[in-house]
Amino acid sequence: MKIMQYQVFRPHTIDREQLKLLLSIPASKRVRVMLDARELVVGMIRGRIRKTNPNLSINMLNLKVLEELARVR
Repeated sequence: MKIMQYQVFRPHTIDREQLKLLLSIPASKRVRVMLDARELVVGMIRGRIRKTNPNLSINMLNLKVLEELARVR
């Protein structure tokens, strides 16, 4: 059995160069990047749920996605 390890976010390990790059672009573009990242994550969650529950209606699939997003907040 393979155990997966996850990285834990640690504020002291922030990539300062990445932060400088992000701060150098306009706020509107940073928001666009954030929204694109969110869309990617929601799509991955939707795909995983669809794979494990192929018979769900689109409404139930969306409900399960929303439930999972609410749980991680």
